[in-house]
Amino acid sequence: MAPIEVKPVAGHIGAEISGADLAAPLAEEDVETIRAALHRWKVLFFREQYLDHAAHVALARRFGEPVVPGSRGSASPPDHPEVETTADRLELGGRFGMDHAEWLSRRRHTLRRGWHCDHGARIDPPAATILRAETVPPYGGDTTWSNLAAAYAGLSAPLRAFVDTLRAEHRLGVGYQPRAGEDAYVRHLLAHQTATVHPLVRVHPETGERLLSVNGYYVERILDLSRTESGPLLELLLDQATRPEYTVRFRWEPGSVAFWDNRATIHLAPGDTAHLDHPRIMHRVMLAGEVPIGVDGKPSEPLTGPEPRHW
Repeated sequence: MAPIEVKPVAGHIGAEISGADLAAPLAEEDVETIRAALHRWKVLFFREQYLDHAAHVALARRFGEPVVPGSRGSASPPDHPEVETTADRLELGGRFGMDHAEWLSRRRHTLRRGWHCDHGARIDPPAATILRAETVPPYGGDTTWSNLAAAYAGLSAPLRAFVDTLRAEHRLGVGYQPRAGEDAYVRHLLAHQTATVHPLVRVHPETGERLLSVNGYYVERILDLSRTESGPLLELLLDQATRPEYTVRFRWEPGSVAFWDNRATIHLAPGDTAHLDHPRIMHRVMLAGEVPIGVDGKPSEPLTGPEPRHW
């Protein structure tokens, strides 16, 4: 088999990997090549990889410990608890008394609201995610990622020094716009509330890079600042984190796999498929992460939610 080739696809983030059969056991040198590419390029793309659920989990185990989510959608395979199946039109329509379009509009009411890392409100967000495509629309449905190390490095030196000292509250359900009167989704959020104080700049545990730890989906406010100060600063930092030059966009095909560092990136799920009469069925496995550490060496602080390693 040809050696693994790493081909960058954007200036700051993203590389396509060829020469790897992810459905077969990977040699140790290939694992290390992929790991090094992940640290350098933050998200890796593989084409024509036809894994089943067992092979997907086995692949994840070569790079870490797959988590077992405590709650999964009904489309997820019952015999592989590590695998979450996301089927947007199939899963969300009718849940919480809302169709897909209303639920999405209430959850993502600003342009940057959809940018997130996976499970960012946890005390220990996943270290990485491996997502594979089973069925995708004939057009639309792209995912975009942004490099948080490049975003931090691109700040001016005085602003970097300031944000190094700050912490922010990350909370599940931030910004959701409730329905008037009874709202089943609000009840769901309250019953499953998760919140953590994370450093605004975290240090990557393997590369040592400083990462601008902001996203539009979980961040509630910057602590020790007034609301009038916190809001504009968050807007500035989100603008920085999602600048086009720090991003890469991926066109999915059946058999495509994306493997990203969930500590060093945020991503934007597609918002252009709700009107298409075609399902988008994806399967993901997440790798267990650690409690983030700030520039000052202090870890994140839990407010409410599960303990580390408890899903």
